[in-house]
Amino acid sequence: MCDETELPPSVRQALDDYRELLARHGPTWGEDPVPYVRQIETSAFVLDEHRFHLTCLQHVLDREPGATAERFDDLIRELDMHEVIRDALDGEVPDNVAALRVTPGGVSLEVGARAVLDGAPLRAHLLLDSSRDQPVTVHIDGSVYVVSAGGALLVPVTSESRVAVDRVPVPLDALTRAAPAARLRLRAGFPCRWSVRGENGQGWYPEGAPHRIDAHRRPYFHGDDLVLDVPAEPLTVTVTRGMEYGTEERAVTPEAGTETLVELTPRRLYDAAARGWYGGDMHVHMNWSGDTVGTPAHAAAVQHGEDLHVLNLVAGNVSSERVYDREALEHWAGRDLPWSDASHVARLGVEYRNDLLGHLYAFGVAAPPGRYHTGFLGTVDWPPNAEGCRELRALGAVMGYSHPFHVPFDDDAPAAAALTAGRNCSARELVAGAALGLVDSLDVLNHSSVQATAVVYRRLLGAGCRLAVTAGTDAMLSFARRGNQSSPPGWERVYARVDGPLTAASFADAIRAGRTFATTGPWLELEVTDPSGAYGPGDVLDLAAGDTVTVTARSVGPEVLTVQLRTADGVLAEGPPGEVTAELTVGDPTYVVAVATGPAHPRALHYGGAFAHTSPVRLDVAGASVARPADVRWCLDFLDGLETMIREHGRLDTERQLADHLDLIDAARAVYRSRLA
Repeated sequence: MCDETELPPSVRQALDDYRELLARHGPTWGEDPVPYVRQIETSAFVLDEHRFHLTCLQHVLDREPGATAERFDDLIRELDMHEVIRDALDGEVPDNVAALRVTPGGVSLEVGARAVLDGAPLRAHLLLDSSRDQPVTVHIDGSVYVVSAGGALLVPVTSESRVAVDRVPVPLDALTRAAPAARLRLRAGFPCRWSVRGENGQGWYPEGAPHRIDAHRRPYFHGDDLVLDVPAEPLTVTVTRGMEYGTEERAVTPEAGTETLVELTPRRLYDAAARGWYGGDMHVHMNWSGDTVGTPAHAAAVQHGEDLHVLNLVAGNVSSERVYDREALEHWAGRDLPWSDASHVARLGVEYRNDLLGHLYAFGVAAPPGRYHTGFLGTVDWPPNAEGCRELRALGAVMGYSHPFHVPFDDDAPAAAALTAGRNCSARELVAGAALGLVDSLDVLNHSSVQATAVVYRRLLGAGCRLAVTAGTDAMLSFARRGNQSSPPGWERVYARVDGPLTAASFADAIRAGRTFATTGPWLELEVTDPSGAYGPGDVLDLAAGDTVTVTARSVGPEVLTVQLRTADGVLAEGPPGEVTAELTVGDPTYVVAVATGPAHPRALHYGGAFAHTSPVRLDVAGASVARPADVRWCLDFLDGLETMIREHGRLDTERQLADHLDLIDAARAVYRSRLA
């Protein structure tokens, strides 16, 4: 049941409301213009989010050198996003833009011509970019626009728009080139992800399909036995189906006025379910503002087209009170979504959010929570996230921190490196919640700094915390163009070894037990053997000092360059892809994990390249678990920094509210100090 006419009335009404918000406000949907909402204003043009933030930083510092993080949040509200887009593009002209450069010496139009069928007009944006030291008047379709000296302005146009600068006409016919029409029929035998590209990488889509592009700027859509109108000229067709499949490609030149059948089936690289492992994305938004509106039909198509076993569609707010997809959660909480089957489970979950303390995913909730967020629109940062965790836990959720850390740092970095300034969604309450057993996992695989998050994850393991590694892309079906977040859900996955049939409950239980690894694509196995048998992630061996175990990691995937075996003390062994094995004689309690890395690769949609990381096999000694003093002290230092940050930057109204945060931190300190003993 994905047809919109068959949806519950409350869900249909919510989708209509979102379309009205998009029409009225554009891609921000009227949200409070905090920094990441301002980035949404630019996301259809500046696909590299880092370039956006660096450009904003430069604009802010040009206005106010030495601005603090708090002032940055205030000043970014005042920036002219048209000028930010112009400067972030740095001379690049994306496929949905034509740049009209107005210089002291004249006017020039920069554009890559787009093919249109049967002379149809093309919609685009005209970037008016002036380097003159006086304002410039531009007439477009009867409206007058004034571009400030050295300024920029983006104006929606079509290829038939009438444009004049200082009343001198500027034709836009270079925006398009006419091409004769043909049709393609695409067939794989099962739902897949398709890409059809023409000259200059121009994408072609079936009627009604959102015009999505991924982090590599490749157009894509999902389904099987699909028909689409295309130009009768050379095209490249590619097909894949998520990370367990390779990519097949074919060049085709369809004949004008005819339908050309392309039968193309991707080859499997590995079959996780056949081994009892199922891959999930714990953090996907159907709607979260954006340049389109996500629907259950879109979610069904992408889950089956990516062969994503578990899809957690989270209801959450952006920067105000509205919780997107709350109505869907209220209707389907505790039940599989209608397109679920024996190997694909979809659920509505929650993203619990506070920009100072961090964001959490919750999967498997039996009912909606009473609270989804704190600290927005000037409201207080209270209660601590711990209260949200307890409520969601009581509703049956498995949960963990999402997109935890944003700035890379290495294994030897002090705790202060993880406590970057500003209300930037970093997982600052994580170290307390992990000590107190309030969270089950950490999204080591995310769209921010995987490397930094992996460092913190291993610190927490070394300090005795029991957390599974998970993955959450934060993909958003309501964005067709937003870098990583318009990439298909499941471009990173947590694989969990499930006991028995796949269900929401069995998958959640596997995460709680730590039987997981997370990956951008590579298959990664970890095995520890001793005379008693073979063990994998989530298992605990109780050994005696001096016992020896054999540790093995195995990888599959063309993007892997290096595989590591790591313990609490660092790298145990390292080697090329395939298999890495080492002997480990145990002294103090420790853990073992496997890590696979690789450079940028078409299969890896994370800007940092390929990455996979397992949950640990714990090696206890004489009944004692790992509590490496250096890692415990790192966590205590982190809690000291967290206390300072809450005292200085928390929005709190009463001493009691502050005391609740401090009580939580003190409780976590007591746990870590007990491990030093």
